[in-house]
Amino acid sequence: MIPASLNKFLAFGSGVGIEITGSRGSETLRITAVRVRPTGARMLGSFSIENAAQQPAAEWGQAYAGFLKKLGLNHVVATVLLPREDVILRQISVPGVSDKDLEAAVGFQMDGLHPYAEDDVVSSWARLPGTTTVLVAIARKAALERYSAWFSEAGIKVSSFTCAPAAIYSARRLFAPAPVPSVLAMEEVNGRVELYGESPSHPLFSAAFDATPERAIALACAELRLDPAMTEVRSFHALVGAEPPLSYAAALAGACSHLFLPLNLLPVEMRASSSRALWIPTGVAAGLVLMAAAALAAYPAFEDRRYLRTLNAEIAKVRPQAAVAAKLDKDIETDRQRTILLDQLRKRSKMDIDVVGEMTRVLPPPIWLNTLEITRTQVTVAGETDQAAPLLKQIDASPFFEASEFAMQPMRTATGGEMFRIRSNREAGK
Repeated sequence: MIPASLNKFLAFGSGVGIEITGSRGSETLRITAVRVRPTGARMLGSFSIENAAQQPAAEWGQAYAGFLKKLGLNHVVATVLLPREDVILRQISVPGVSDKDLEAAVGFQMDGLHPYAEDDVVSSWARLPGTTTVLVAIARKAALERYSAWFSEAGIKVSSFTCAPAAIYSARRLFAPAPVPSVLAMEEVNGRVELYGESPSHPLFSAAFDATPERAIALACAELRLDPAMTEVRSFHALVGAEPPLSYAAALAGACSHLFLPLNLLPVEMRASSSRALWIPTGVAAGLVLMAAAALAAYPAFEDRRYLRTLNAEIAKVRPQAAVAAKLDKDIETDRQRTILLDQLRKRSKMDIDVVGEMTRVLPPPIWLNTLEITRTQVTVAGETDQAAPLLKQIDASPFFEASEFAMQPMRTATGGEMFRIRSNREAGK
């Protein structure tokens, strides 16, 4: 977790918040865009889409795209506040549990925090900084799928589905690390009284009452351990500092997600992230790493240069001997190649004599030859015999020859014999 005292200096980015309000089937979308700098946050614009569920998503998606284009925020993805009735918000106390064991501790209690089947819900949780309290948000998959389909059909990229109390809690601490410890805010929405509060005994309180404002305030003060007579009830607008307050808080969460409670009910695989401001911390960290690397590289530079000079001097001393050794290696290789060539020439003469001997064996008298030509791959013989046709088979039967053929057609002689000229491949490898 980033220390609260540094939040102001890391508050940098642009965000778009979408609040879903109204009853199911006639929801209204309140959309707000902000730009955040360490000096403060500035609202860039805001508009509403009435009865979004009754309109084609593509139409209000175009209106949303035009709104972002006008502000130069096409790259920014949205943070969505789900309606209160679609989110169950619970707080559990885990004293003595370290951050590494927190997931197991929350998971152990999860079944008792909602009335639904385990496979029918999506949950997300975050520890409230500096406390032993964990804020747990739970929503049914059907509701998340419905809203995901909405925004997907409208072409709106969404990075987070969260809830209003989590956004308000972090928004109050974005530029004020230590806000007033006791606060109570009220807003009447759709005939109900919604209350948000904080106190030393209750880090976060959020509830909606079907009662009069006076009765709701009394119940909230009792829960927060606050004196109703001494407690100033503020509006959500005064609490957050902008109007509309909830979509503004959601926009702050989108602009500075690294400084807000990581309470996100949107499945990881469906989250979009394209804000250029997200690269700022990475760029700063990379710059610091490069500076440190440059300092480490400069420190031993002198020693490296001195060592290199010593190595070069030693290399210069042994270079003549190395040249002589290289020349000797080259001469030895040349002599070796010549020896191999001489051995091959010596073997070639014996192989040629073996060919002559073999041809004499396969062509016995009364066959006689007047020509014998020997190359490295072929043998050509010419002569005279009584019948030339059987000679091809006789020659191919030898392991020395293969693929014998007549270089010219046999010709009858005046004495009744046949003149022939046969070409055969050497070393058949039989």
